[in-house]
Amino acid sequence: MLDRAIAPPFNRSTSFDLIHPIKNSVAKGAEVYFVLGGSQDVSKVELLFPAGRWFEKYWGVSYFSAQLLSKGTKTKSSYLIAQLFDQYGAHFEVNTGLDHVSLSVYSLNKNLEPALTLLLELLHESIFPEKELEQLKSIYLQNLKVNREKTSFQASNLFRRKLYGETHPYGKELGDADVSSIDQQQLVAHFNECFKGCTIIVSGKVSDQHQRLITDTFASLFFNPLANKQENLNSDPQTLVRQIIEKEGSVQSSIRLGKKCVGRADADYADVIFLNHILGGYFGSRLMKNIREEKGLTYGISSALHTMIKSNHIVIGADINRENLDLTFGEIAKELKRLRTEPIDDEELETARNHFIGSLQLEITTSFAHADKIKNILLFNLPDNFYQKMITRVDQLTAEDLMKTAAVYFREDSFMEIAVG
Repeated sequence: MLDRAIAPPFNRSTSFDLIHPIKNSVAKGAEVYFVLGGSQDVSKVELLFPAGRWFEKYWGVSYFSAQLLSKGTKTKSSYLIAQLFDQYGAHFEVNTGLDHVSLSVYSLNKNLEPALTLLLELLHESIFPEKELEQLKSIYLQNLKVNREKTSFQASNLFRRKLYGETHPYGKELGDADVSSIDQQQLVAHFNECFKGCTIIVSGKVSDQHQRLITDTFASLFFNPLANKQENLNSDPQTLVRQIIEKEGSVQSSIRLGKKCVGRADADYADVIFLNHILGGYFGSRLMKNIREEKGLTYGISSALHTMIKSNHIVIGADINRENLDLTFGEIAKELKRLRTEPIDDEELETARNHFIGSLQLEITTSFAHADKIKNILLFNLPDNFYQKMITRVDQLTAEDLMKTAAVYFREDSFMEIAVG
């Protein structure tokens, strides 16, 4: 009989065994990666287009063109399209990012053919109806109005503008005038330029027959490399600044501290992301212990490393009472300074190491999750063993290694400080 008073033995592992994808290509050249696994008869087919904010000639057309794909074709209304996906036991999902647009269909395998045929129709025959466009613009503007009342939304936008510049794709805030000026012709132009070539990632229990079906269905799509599509745009240089914007009637301030940082392909990435984990990457982090548990200044505070194709940054964020603003900034600066001046003790280092590695391993419990990791490898042009190498490096890092990393990337006097509220 199981004795629940005795903890089960702890088995530590540093392996990260990703499913090895099968690479193929369609007739016109689009690459297809099959990530095969799972016991349920379901599949996910994701099409990745280099068509995000970075490639816009008119601000906002990436988001609106992608969102309107399912709002009407030459023969089907938006209602009928939604009804058909439901009938097939399928779900159509659109994700628009700064660099890429992702179109995904989750489907029962028995209905995969009609679900993909409908997706192909959206790509070839969408008409971007003006009525739907005006409705979507109205919804977007209303949401924008609501969000602008939130100090967290304002702080995040101000932080990106200061970091990259107001006219840079990564720093630009889509304004009312930008949204109002978008027209159907601009959407069609963006779609015709950016949605003809893609990379396809298929995951789930996919039979040989379904693999052939997928390559045949998308035979008309061209190869379009995900990485290095366009030269870097010049961004305004980062300037060290503390900017505080008061919001009348607000008792809360949203703070953002950050700077540009290394990306996934950088040799120091594993060191930086693990040190960030110790600083503010999980519930047991230093910022949580100090700012939340010891000082009671916030309900939650976190630090994250954001990686894009052309740039990257680290950002610390929290919501606090206005009267505690200077105290919070000061305590965060102390924690940053400690990273480079005091070695991390063995217990804290091992706890953070186990949490980091274990959390990463838990992220690949399904073939869909494996596909997401493989997608990152493709997007950032990384080696196949990227995640295994990162875990191996994290497992080897010493307190002295992390102090050296902090001296280069986490100096407290190199972080911008933003507050709204």
